[in-house]
Order: sequence, then C-alpha cells, then structure tokens
Amino acid sequence: MALYPKLILDALEKVRYPGNGKNLVEAEMVDDNIRIDGNKVSFSLIFEKPTDPFMRSVVKSAEAAILTYVGKDVDIVGNISVVSRQQMRPEVGKFLPQVKNVIAISSGKGGVGKSTVSANLAIALARLGYKVGLLDADIFGPSIPKMFSVEDERPYSENKDGRDLILPIEKYGVKMLSIGFFVDPEQAILWRGGMASNALKQLIADADWGDLDYFLIDLPPGTSDIHLTIVQCLALTGAVVVTTPQEVALAAAIKGVNMFINDKVGVPILGVVENMAWFTPAELPNNKYYIFGREGGKRMAEAYGIPLIGQIPLVQSICESGDEGIPIAMKAETPDGQAFLSLAATLVEQTKRRNSELPPTKIVDTHS
Repeated sequence: MALYPKLILDALEKVRYPGNGKNLVEAEMVDDNIRIDGNKVSFSLIFEKPTDPFMRSVVKSAEAAILTYVGKDVDIVGNISVVSRQQMRPEVGKFLPQVKNVIAISSGKGGVGKSTVSANLAIALARLGYKVGLLDADIFGPSIPKMFSVEDERPYSENKDGRDLILPIEKYGVKMLSIGFFVDPEQAILWRGGMASNALKQLIADADWGDLDYFLIDLPPGTSDIHLTIVQCLALTGAVVVTTPQEVALAAAIKGVNMFINDKVGVPILGVVENMAWFTPAELPNNKYYIFGREGGKRMAEAYGIPLIGQIPLVQSICESGDEGIPIAMKAETPDGQAFLSLAATLVEQTKRRNSELPPTKIVDTHS
C-alpha cells in the first residue's frame, strides 16, 4: 500500500484534543512536514506548552488512529515527536529578523548563468565588507555547493533558545545553505510542490543565519511554487533579473520582471544583469564578439525603466573558476573579478536608493 500525507491527516482527524474538543488537524497540531520512508511515517505534534498534561495520551491516540485507519503495518509507534509552540519557528513575517536586505536573484529561463552571478555577487559583496548569506533555492537543480567546492559538507544543527537550528556552511565570507547539502547529488529530487516549499521554509526559518547585511536567494529559473513560497514568507527588499542578450532569454526575463512588479506581489526590481554580454577570448582581451546579440538586456532595462546594473562578459575563466569551486570574484585582480565587484557596488547603491525612496515590501497574501 502506498502511503502519502493525506492518508495520515485523514486518520489524525479522528483524534480529538481533550483541551478544546477539536481534532488534531482542525486544531493545527500536526506539523506540515510529514515524512514517509517506505512504511515508516514520522512527524511532529505541536502543543501550546511543553508541560501539556494530555501530551502522552494524544500521541498514543494518534499512533492508534494511524494503525487503525491507514494500516496495521505502518511503522509509526515511537516516530511521533512533540514540540511546543514556544520552540517552533517564528510566524510568517518574522523570518530572518537580523537580516537588513533580502534580494532575490531571478531569471526567466535556465542557462543564462543566474547561479554563477549569484555566487560571484555574494562573494563580491563579502569582499566589499558586508555580511552576506546565500540561499540556493533551486530545490530541483542545486548548484551552489559545486560552485563553492563544498559538495561534501553536511551542515549540523545546534540548539539555541530551545530550537534546533541548522548552521549554514561558510566559505569565502559567505554563509550558505542548499538542499544539495542534504540529498544525494547523483539522484533526482522527485518532490511535489508542497514538499519543496516546506524544505525551503526550513532552510530559511530553521537556520541560524545571524546578523546579515545582504541575504541573496538564488531562485529556480522561470516561475514556480518556489517563487510563490518566497514572496509569501519573506518581504523582499528587491529582485535582480539575470538575462543574456539573446531574444528568447529576454522574452522569458520580461515575464520574470512582470511577476515581481505586478500589483499582487509588488517587489521592486533593483536592476538587470546582462550576462554573457559579449565574448572576449583570452588571447585578444580587447576584442568583443557579440555572439548572443548586442545589448538586448540594456534595451529591455530601458524599456521598463529599470537600471542596467551590470554587463558580464562571456570568458572561459568564469566558467572554469565556477567548476573549480573558486568563483572568479575571488580573483579581484582580473577584469572578470572587477566586473563582479563593480556589480556588487552598483547593487549596494541601488539598494540604498530603494530603501530611501520606497516603503518596505509587504509579504504576499494569496487569500486577498
């Protein structure tokens, strides 16, 4: 018999909490992260206080309900943990309380170098003296661990104020987390949208990010449940859209811009980055070859009244540095490294201007 969360929730609706007479689902006592591994089922029940007198009996009743209504072969006994709301993550709207600026890095389509820009921009901001965090939100295609050469790292948790918080991996002055740290890199991630969104929330709210000036989010390409999750749980300072000069990339990038600036979302666009703006061979450093078109990103930015905050050339060293786990922004003496330092400095100025001229972004309420 195939198990899935809805079966578990249906069974838990048969169990009532003696304190108020509501069933466990109605009383919002079931954590939304129900984990299923073969016949093994595990999840948490949420109580108001760690000393709740009904805690033990409710857990026993929940186990019995699952064995009765789902199947007697379900491995559930001993797999229900309990937490109090005092130990839970902060409510939506209070995530990342010590972070000054939250910036999404977006692209309309894959293959435009968005993650390369995100990694190098994070490092460049750190080199300019800012405290930086980087979240790899591309749940189904995480690449940040590879770019920083930390694929084998495994974050561990630490108890702080009654909560177990994930400690981000830190390298080159950047704190980072990615689902890539927790899964087999050779296996495809086959998750439904809800599972991916829950995993993303854990990486944001259940991690010890600490005091940061900039928290960059490397979003998946296109638009998806992940984008919706981000704008529902974080008030973004703004977004940066990455594109190439190619017409097909520009068409997709325009959709990304419209996603952020529409009335329901209302996230300011801090700027457009035109990646692979031209090709410069190493042996001819003064030559520019516009193999993907010329200044398409610049024209798009002008059409939408958005600043063009950077044009990054297509050079072999950028690709090689990413594959080696030493992003080119670490090599400030190179023209390519300088390009990312310049991009970071421009982004800082745009962020300061946005914060002085516009009110804070509001979290998206999909029910309104």
